[in-house]
Amino acid sequence: MFRKRENIVEIEEGKLLSPKFDNDGLIPVITMCSKTKDILMHGYMNVEAFKKTIETKEAHYFSRSRQQIWHKGKTSGFTQKVLEIRIDDDQDSVWLTVDIGDGSSCHVGYRSCFYRSIPLGPIENGREVEMKFEEKEKSFDPEVVYKGQPNPTKI
Repeated sequence: MFRKRENIVEIEEGKLLSPKFDNDGLIPVITMCSKTKDILMHGYMNVEAFKKTIETKEAHYFSRSRQQIWHKGKTSGFTQKVLEIRIDDDQDSVWLTVDIGDGSSCHVGYRSCFYRSIPLGPIENGREVEMKFEEKEKSFDPEVVYKGQPNPTKI
């Protein structure tokens, strides 16, 4: 689908897209809100999801838990409109800038999947590290929006 990776100079300094997918055929993606600059989520794309994202200007990911392409917002209505796609220097990581309007990106109901922070400093007992909720309220009720669909989070 994309240009074959043949030399480092072309990969790092060239103009042609030649993404590096991992052994599972995936490339990591970080997604940022265009308005707030908040990181909304981290996900993965396979070749098909990456191509669909580029062509449709809407984010598509590969769900590792469901093992299928996932058009972000198809169920919830919170579509991510892609405004910019960047790729890192060795073309093995993608950064999307998206417009989510007044929507959310987290299946738990928060606006961002990164709704908690981890305290910095010495760790006395790693089993008792308490996180702080940076988002105080959910943006939506997942039970209402996803209407009984299985939770993608796996233990």
